[in-house]
Amino acid sequence: MDQEKVQNAPSSFEVLKENSNYLRGTIEESLKDPLTGSLRPDDQLLIKFHGTYQQQDRDLDDERKHQKLEPLYSFLIRVRVPGGVTTPQQWLAMDALSDQYADSALKLTTRQAFQFHGVLKRNLKTTMKEINASLLDTIAACGDVNRNVMCSANPFESPVHGEVAEDSKRISAHLTPQTRAYHEIWLDGELIAGGEEDVEPIYGKHYLPRKFKTAMAIPPRNDTDVLSNDLGFIAIAEGGVLQGYNLTVGGGMAYTFGNNATYPRVADVVGYFPKEQILEVAEAVVVFQRDHGNRSERKNARLKYTIDRLGLDFFRAELKRTHGIELAPVRAYTFETLGDKYGWTKSEDGLWHYGVFVEGGKLIDKDGYLAKTALREIAEIHEGTFILTGNQNVVIAQVSDSQKQKVEAILKKYKIVEGSSLSMMRQNSIACAALPLCALSFAEAERYLPKLVDKIDEILEANGLLQTPISIRMTGCSNGCGRPFLAEIGLVGKAPGKYNLYLGASFTGTRLNKLYKEMLSEEEILATLTPILADYAKNKNADEHFGDFVIRKDYIKAVLEGKNFHA
Repeated sequence: MDQEKVQNAPSSFEVLKENSNYLRGTIEESLKDPLTGSLRPDDQLLIKFHGTYQQQDRDLDDERKHQKLEPLYSFLIRVRVPGGVTTPQQWLAMDALSDQYADSALKLTTRQAFQFHGVLKRNLKTTMKEINASLLDTIAACGDVNRNVMCSANPFESPVHGEVAEDSKRISAHLTPQTRAYHEIWLDGELIAGGEEDVEPIYGKHYLPRKFKTAMAIPPRNDTDVLSNDLGFIAIAEGGVLQGYNLTVGGGMAYTFGNNATYPRVADVVGYFPKEQILEVAEAVVVFQRDHGNRSERKNARLKYTIDRLGLDFFRAELKRTHGIELAPVRAYTFETLGDKYGWTKSEDGLWHYGVFVEGGKLIDKDGYLAKTALREIAEIHEGTFILTGNQNVVIAQVSDSQKQKVEAILKKYKIVEGSSLSMMRQNSIACAALPLCALSFAEAERYLPKLVDKIDEILEANGLLQTPISIRMTGCSNGCGRPFLAEIGLVGKAPGKYNLYLGASFTGTRLNKLYKEMLSEEEILATLTPILADYAKNKNADEHFGDFVIRKDYIKAVLEGKNFHA
């Protein structure tokens, strides 16, 4: 076989999808195998499309090996919540499932989804069925398809916010896979013999070459990190009326250590279109990636690499050829922050909304801080909705004047920390789940970042910076689940207790950071940041953000495009 054919041969994952009978594989048989807590290797890949990952508790690996037991396998389940909006009844259902079948933690993800960890194989199907009984689902929460569609956090803030939130739901529904495999396997739906009646009008039999993420943002707030997504929509309003969207394409955070052909990338803002075309535009971008993405090398299969390989002129031409989409010039917009609003705010309709800070997105009753119980008690009386944010927080939304006092009483009863009372760095922190369950993680993140911020807060306080907004994000590896490369201070695990330090992203999510120092211990992280933060406190310009300062003072060079991330 010549080299050209070798390079263009489909990856083993593409072959697996080809032979999976529209994502069925042998998942049913794997679930019924009583001799192991694991699924068959191929099924471990296919279940991602159904919204679940197989994991193992790495904290217990040595002990179980010593006892001659297989690893303690369990499953992560990710629940789709388009736009992050959920009802009190759904909140209570997720809370109960986390206690009954998972590890009791209710994880709020960076994509506005619920996540369960520690679900055993024998409980997997029951948990999936009960999620669906709450009128939520897990299909396409993972896998080579469009995942949970993100939207600026509060759809009740204004009519424009509401309209954009509805568009996020429409996109989610339009791009949901149509295979009946999900219903057959998890919901006891009627079996379609051979899958001959299945059809995937958008994805086709092979789905996408790689995962695909979509987000909406409403300036001036970029709380969804819209430019980190394969596909993004920036709402353009005039006089309080939504007119249309700027289209963004080609964002993505992951890269592979040691492989400079991979890199994070901020999306290009490629043009404007009227709001009536949003489903056609979303579909056209997915079809472009379906038809032109790299199906030979998964590490270079995201849309960002397709865009860099083929160029924006070709991309625009394909949108016109396949869907008749002609983009107008980009409309003006400005982002001012990527953070959330904490505490009480009032919307135009007279209702109240309370932003709750959830450190690391992990709601759990621990060490006397009963945040999970507090949210449960609020859900039991709440008449509005809950909104999961892209920063791993939650908004108690649509609270009436008559209910506001009751909600406040519960928050006070459980001493729920008001986000605005914390350092601005902690308010703008994100951590991925990392150890012990993530197989890809080299180091801690969720369990460690709060302790590190405690120590950085001491540096901030000494320099009068506690209430200066600075974003910090930590992940256990370079896959970018916590979007670390858009943080002004990014910490990415490279080995146990060792992190690469990245500096220089913008506070608005429009510029990547860059590697500053490698393999730092906690002591070295603090020693490195101390003089830089002191310099910032003393010499920053008025309203100058930390990420901009370190570039101006030549601590680091600005990354203007993803291809130069390693330069």
